[in-house]
Amino acid sequence: MLLRSGRRTSKFPVNITDQQAESHNLHEPNDLEDIDMANQTLKQLAAPNLAAQPPSITYSALDRPLKLNSGFLNLLPKFNGLPGEDPYRHINEFIITCSTMQPDGIEEEQIKLRAFHFSLQGLAKDWLYYMPPGSFTTWTGLHKAFLEKFFPTSRIGSIRKEICGIKQLVGESLYKYWERFKRLCASCPQHQISEQLFVQYFHEGLMPQDRGMIDAASGGALVDKTPEQARNLIANMAQNTQQFDLRRSDLGKRMDEGQSSMMEAQLANLTAMVSKLMIGGNTKASLCAICCLEGHTTDMCPTLQEGEANVVFPNQRTTYNEGWRDHLNLRYQNQATPLGFEQ
Repeated sequence: MLLRSGRRTSKFPVNITDQQAESHNLHEPNDLEDIDMANQTLKQLAAPNLAAQPPSITYSALDRPLKLNSGFLNLLPKFNGLPGEDPYRHINEFIITCSTMQPDGIEEEQIKLRAFHFSLQGLAKDWLYYMPPGSFTTWTGLHKAFLEKFFPTSRIGSIRKEICGIKQLVGESLYKYWERFKRLCASCPQHQISEQLFVQYFHEGLMPQDRGMIDAASGGALVDKTPEQARNLIANMAQNTQQFDLRRSDLGKRMDEGQSSMMEAQLANLTAMVSKLMIGGNTKASLCAICCLEGHTTDMCPTLQEGEANVVFPNQRTTYNEGWRDHLNLRYQNQATPLGFEQ
């Protein structure tokens, strides 16, 4: 704005503060950009943005460059974000793998921060990709966000209920039951269940036979032992049960193989007998009743196919008596019509 004296005045009021002026500049549209966009065509406005999107992980500057070789990346565990996967196990395996790579002058936290996205696949990688830019700057924040996403509070409650109501399955050995119980407890480190309740839940879920065996080994009752002593006793007995189950499984396997061989032999014998019966039946059916020859049935006998069949039966006479020519019963002549049949 120009005054009569020719001096240009400020575009802000005289009594405006610096903070208000800065706020006004932030909200004021850029006239040059608006004019530039107004002159662009629809195709130019719809053109893709070639600028790279900032990643969700912000990496700090290092004194020396860090190179992650392909061998190290192939050793990293993979996590897809599926319901049946264990995120705690993935984190533990990831930390163990990263601990094997310790270049000089670089902290292990920076290695984890830069290698973590290589261990994700599928839904887990989509989650990290769609996070806002600069969401994670430290490994602790990324670790916490990962567990909150793929191990929510609802899953903690369901695993805690499974631990409290665990039962030994029918036919399940003590060793397999103990191993299943340990895996279930390890899948949820923040279950907040004491060692006493661990032993109690496991003991209550035992079958009567195994429960009685453990009580007898503990001197009458397992409750007389401390939680640590009870856990060690159960672990030792489960180990012994594993050895016994291995021997029993080998014996059962040999018995099953023997029974299988016997059944195969019996089946082969039965098949041979049925084959013989079928062959014998076909042979009898193919015998001709006229000529007693094989290869055709009775109705297809060549003897019947001839113009005049001269069948000779065993008791038939083959000679002709000349004296029978004048016999009354064998002579053809016109006989009188019986009474009552006159035409």
